[in-house]
Amino acid sequence: MPVQTIENTWITLSDGRRLAARIWLPDTGPAPAILEYLPYRKRDGTAPRDETTHRVFAEANYACVRVDIAGTGDSEGQFDDEYSEQELRDGEKVIAWIAAQDWCDGHVGMIGISWGGFNGLQLAFRRPPALKAVISVASTVDRYADDIHFMGGCLLSDNMNWGSQMFAYLTRPADPDIRANWREDWLARLQNVPFSAADWLRHQTRDSYWRHGSVCEDWSAIQVPVLAITGWADAYVNAPPALVENLTVPTKAVIGPWEHRYAHISKLDPADFHSEVIGWFDRWLKGQENGAEDLPAYRTYMQEHFNPTPQNGPRQGRWIAEANWPSPHVQEQILHLAPGGFSEGPNTGSVAIASPCHIGLQSGYFCAGMRIDNELPGDQSSDDAMSVCFDSAPLQAPLELLGRVKLKFQFSVDRPVAQLVARLCDVSSEGISQRISYRSLNLCHYRSHETPETLRPGEIYEAEIALNECAHRLREGHVLRLALSTSYWPIVWPAPNAVEVTLHLQDCSLHLPVREVMHEIQASEPSRAQDYPVLDAEQLRSPASQSEQIETEDGQIVLKTFDDYGKSRDPYHDLIVGSDVRMHYGIHPGDPSTACFETAWNFTFEREDWQVAISTRCRMSCDTQNFYLYRQLRATEGADEIEVLTKEWSETVPRGLL
Repeated sequence: MPVQTIENTWITLSDGRRLAARIWLPDTGPAPAILEYLPYRKRDGTAPRDETTHRVFAEANYACVRVDIAGTGDSEGQFDDEYSEQELRDGEKVIAWIAAQDWCDGHVGMIGISWGGFNGLQLAFRRPPALKAVISVASTVDRYADDIHFMGGCLLSDNMNWGSQMFAYLTRPADPDIRANWREDWLARLQNVPFSAADWLRHQTRDSYWRHGSVCEDWSAIQVPVLAITGWADAYVNAPPALVENLTVPTKAVIGPWEHRYAHISKLDPADFHSEVIGWFDRWLKGQENGAEDLPAYRTYMQEHFNPTPQNGPRQGRWIAEANWPSPHVQEQILHLAPGGFSEGPNTGSVAIASPCHIGLQSGYFCAGMRIDNELPGDQSSDDAMSVCFDSAPLQAPLELLGRVKLKFQFSVDRPVAQLVARLCDVSSEGISQRISYRSLNLCHYRSHETPETLRPGEIYEAEIALNECAHRLREGHVLRLALSTSYWPIVWPAPNAVEVTLHLQDCSLHLPVREVMHEIQASEPSRAQDYPVLDAEQLRSPASQSEQIETEDGQIVLKTFDDYGKSRDPYHDLIVGSDVRMHYGIHPGDPSTACFETAWNFTFEREDWQVAISTRCRMSCDTQNFYLYRQLRATEGADEIEVLTKEWSETVPRGLL
């Protein structure tokens, strides 16, 4: 079907701000519309991905609209924060604008991965009349519990990493071909770019800031059908089962083996994402009786052991389906912790856990799919060796897990602030340890994420860690391992002091969601990825990725990564864009207060006689009382790199109970 592409049009809001939109239109007259609403720049940032999706959806008779959030890309206004009231209010107006166009039949669906997956759910929560269905990929239902900021009340290093990335992203100018006032607007962006990492870090508990945009606050508010998709290599695995379990509208979950990418462009095991999307929207936007509501509630890829490496590679496993979720095929099996292993009944005695700070170097990048490569968890054996491990006997029969493993435990500490990190691993007969799932807990949050408490050394407490969702089959002869540690660097920012956590085994147990099925139902698994259009960009510099671990003379363990995202020319408007990023994580094994993170982003933009370049530098360090955040920006213009602005910012944020 022929598709008309409108490279840029303006959506004028009631206060006069204009949001920039790219539109793909079928030639069949009024059609349902699909909106993707992001801050990642339609003109260049997501243009390659958009070519692989919206053109296909338009050929299936959908009007597709890709909108830059205010203050990003080519849109006017000032960006203020992720999922802010401004963003969501503007989103409601965008949906109403789309529904009123003569090329739209009044029905609008939303699609998005990560940011777009978040605000799709958040806008459904607000119930704009024209929004009829949502496809949310790699998203969350709880912004405090399951995003890049905190996990179990522990600070994630990605709070600074992502804050640094957004800092770099937000300094990029609008395209002069779109905005005549681009330079004035660019200077305003450079001067006013938010220090998001510091802003987020000040909200250390689950307060009203995080409750805003967390759809779990009122499941009943969402009244449109939701298809929730993610991948097991992604960081965002908990939302799809939670949505299926709690929403009262038609809701389906799909979790494949993928990383943080749409399934058709996955580097692990690409699948036919387009058919899933079109089938869902055909049912709920066009009213076609195609059986989308009769699909199993939960379809997922049951993984098995493979030789885990940081490099992208195929997964091992099979697709399964559960007609309902929670499933009657999943029953809880309880294993009691015993020194070095498990037992059928409770045990006495205690086990002390005191880990070196650099444990976790085999954890992989927090959200795989954001780097070029070298980002997946590797063999966990070296991290296991620095942990306290509880191993099963070699399994006498295969064991399937589907759901969230729970660790219930009784503990005491020797410091007022402490962490515990639980990893569940599948250990082969050759001793190769593959991470199945993990989760951290700030033990000060043992009772509540809203009102954490300073711990009293020596006092005994009870807590629970619900590890992240998993679907994993352990083969006969393999060993199920629970590995516990008091740190997990660089994913989790360490507690202020080295700590010893003592488990009191009388009340320590592992609760497994064991799946047993006599007769499998048809999984209706996604088929292999079909051919799809790609942006025919001229590649001027190829992407590349590197990672290395070193030990410095003073004993610091350092992880260095470099990702060159390449340089290319867009065939539609000749804009040339290049970017790269370096990251540095450092810590001394014996001193958590030496933890530091540094990153440097570089962007270049060119067209004929127009050039700009942007370099940003960010750093976060700490001591036992405070976090220290620093950022620097340098922007230049022209072939001679004439300086436009150089600026530095610093913030000190008290640690509280982190």
